Amino acid sequence: MAISYMTKEGYNKLLEEVNFLENEKRPSISKQIAEARDKGDLSENAEYDAAKEAQGLLEAKISQLKGLIANARLIDESQISTDSVQILNKVTIRNTQNNQQMVYTLVAESEANHKEGRISVSTPIGKGLMGKKVGDIVNITVPNGLMSFEIINISL
Repeated sequence: MAISYMTKEGYNKLLEEVNFLENEKRPSISKQIAEARDKGDLSENAEYDAAKEAQGLLEAKISQLKGLIANARLIDESQISTDSVQILNKVTIRNTQNNQQMVYTLVAESEANHKEGRISVSTPIGKGLMGKKVGDIVNITVPNGLMSFEIINISL
């Protein structure tokens, strides 16, 4: 699994989610399995099958989150500069075709939330902006084709 850079806040959210899944969801699913098992014949017991499937999905989610936590590297926010685009920067870009401006904060994949304007550094736009400076024109290949952006501002 690849190293995942994240903020202390994002790391703590992952820890909270694992804690919730292990200490609340897991016992709940185990109880559902036990109740379904008590109903008799397991070969035709849809409740049992559904509970076992939910348990498998839960364990996979816990494993995935623990993998992210194990490979997490916390970002020292005091070391972030605005000389060029880097993770945790808020970047204002202008689409050179339609002059529309957008503001994105570049974050780790696990902290991305498009509604909040937080895009992952591993997205095409995130990758294309990394290392660039104010005034640079960046051509980025996105699913719709090639887009051209001008970097207007970089802030924290």
